[in-house]
Amino acid sequence: MYNGQGLFARAASDRGARVTGVDIDADAVRQAATAVPEGTFLVRHAQDPPPGPFDVVAAVQLLMHVSDPVAVLRRAGRVGGVVAATVWGRDRECDLRVLQEALAPSRPGRGPAVSEPARLRAMAERAGLVVERLEEVSVPFDYADDDELLDPLLATPVGRSAARRADPDALRATVLEALEPYRTGNGAYRLQNLFRVLVARPA
Repeated sequence: MYNGQGLFARAASDRGARVTGVDIDADAVRQAATAVPEGTFLVRHAQDPPPGPFDVVAAVQLLMHVSDPVAVLRRAGRVGGVVAATVWGRDRECDLRVLQEALAPSRPGRGPAVSEPARLRAMAERAGLVVERLEEVSVPFDYADDDELLDPLLATPVGRSAARRADPDALRATVLEALEPYRTGNGAYRLQNLFRVLVARPA
């Protein structure tokens, strides 16, 4: 699997999976190895996975971040009996876009390539996969209060970049104003986001 910081790997291992994860970010690999000490984690590109074979190759929120998602899917199909991939929905289907717009108003939205279901299916087929399921899952993101919402957000690369350009207090106020419509009665926040889940097998 392509692991990021190991949250999905931890969940998979807790359910009995023997986990191998790769990421090009050495720091993310170290964090994953700490979170899942029983797993194996390597600094590798998604187009260069370990030889396997694996029962399942999972690409969690990865395909929108690589230059050639078809190549990643093709390589996954060569080493895995099942290929599972999740991607964000279109910008208009994800409330999280409000955070991104508040932090970087001039930042372009995600392109349509992997968010459009027909394109995602076509990419998988071009990679030599047979699509078994392409489903939509609504995923709420809940934050208990302002700090739980803002602290991890401002620690992201986009957040750090925005903080360098603006007064921190003003930036926090701008983000909270943008998120006011998503505030619940007890001061918490809920953002609804759509994920697309692709499950496929090698042809």
